[in-house]
Amino acid sequence: MSVRLNILLLLLVYCSINSLHSQNMVVNKNIPSYETITLGSGCFWCTEAIFKLVNGVIKAVPGYSGGDEPDPTYELICSGETDYAEVVQITYNPVIISFKELLEIFWKTHNPTTINRQGADVGPQYRSVIFYHTETQKEEAEFYKEKLNSAGIWTKSIVTEINPFIYFYPAEGYHTNFYRNNPANAYCNFVITPKIEKFKEAFSDHLVK
Repeated sequence: MSVRLNILLLLLVYCSINSLHSQNMVVNKNIPSYETITLGSGCFWCTEAIFKLVNGVIKAVPGYSGGDEPDPTYELICSGETDYAEVVQITYNPVIISFKELLEIFWKTHNPTTINRQGADVGPQYRSVIFYHTETQKEEAEFYKEKLNSAGIWTKSIVTEINPFIYFYPAEGYHTNFYRNNPANAYCNFVITPKIEKFKEAFSDHLVK
């Protein structure tokens, strides 16, 4: 009798474990699988302001990537004597917006044909750069860069760097939401606002509702 009871208890435990496992699988299927890409397209105030308007972007955090010095500061980056670029680290839901679509927004909202320069912003910190997090991102970025160059959309070749992501340092707090928090700032009015307006017109289908 005790043997049969033990077998029944084991079966009950086994069924309970399987039931919990199945429930967890269902829950996990409902959790979105987010992805990350790190992009530099000039001043990160502009880049952050644009990507925060994109439907499917979960987070867009301004910061620094590409250099060697630990804990870089804005003042150090602005010296132009480091390998750091001003970037925005983007977390996105690929179910809503694809990596290809993010690349399209990236390349069409800055000038990717100027080396270490975006308008009046000059220096290596303002270079056009993609720091890829996966080999798939690398392959897609290289593929579409080549396609855009072949299409001759710009009169000059795209100089965007495509480099492996190593580390990201978030920028100082006052850089976060700089455009939104500083509506009277001259740079925001004369540089960022026109970019935002052009972006909204060109990518109306991708705007947060």
